[in-house]
Amino acid sequence: MTNDQQPMTTDPLQSLIEETCRHPPQTVERQRGLTQLYRLIVKSGKLWREYTPYYEEVWQQTWLYFCLNLCEATTAKDKYDPDRSLVTTWLNFYLKQRLKDRAIKAQSLTNQMVSASQSVDDDDTLTFLDRFEAPRDIPPILQGTREWVETDPDGELQRIHIRGRKDVTCQVLIRRRLPPETSWEELSVEFKLPVSTLSTFYQRKCMPQLRKFGESEGYL
Repeated sequence: MTNDQQPMTTDPLQSLIEETCRHPPQTVERQRGLTQLYRLIVKSGKLWREYTPYYEEVWQQTWLYFCLNLCEATTAKDKYDPDRSLVTTWLNFYLKQRLKDRAIKAQSLTNQMVSASQSVDDDDTLTFLDRFEAPRDIPPILQGTREWVETDPDGELQRIHIRGRKDVTCQVLIRRRLPPETSWEELSVEFKLPVSTLSTFYQRKCMPQLRKFGESEGYL
């Protein structure tokens, strides 16, 4: 080896991506690889982080996007292309765009509240999956989550509700926020509650339940 030659290095993330994508969707091997990737990406410290009330929810949407479009283009136009960017760069780009969208939505909501005469805009065009056509087959991650929400095997999702509103439970909100999700503005009108009340309750009470389920199933 000459002095100007550098030894080849292997990116552990890229190697794991290649190995993961060799296995068909819905297999244990594919799911195990996605779980390992999740841990490596978080551990790398390269994941974009900011302290906004909706960050955790956007990250969950971004991770779903990652799982559905890493090996095959399920909800996006193209799957991940390692020749164009590092996987963390690809993931952070999507995450930042969704955070930007939510910031725009928050500002829009403020403007709507100032102008009370204007009707709430039900067109949630800035959300995650509204940009794409729904796939013919429901992804296994989404299907499994829906079944868990609907059956609520331990009754926990039905038990946790907004104070004084037993009709607004974690089961109801998680079900309505799964893709294709209902906007917070629309839910606010339906339940006659402020968006901030709904979203804060969702973040503090419902997201931990969703995350616990995801970890138990190997989704996270």
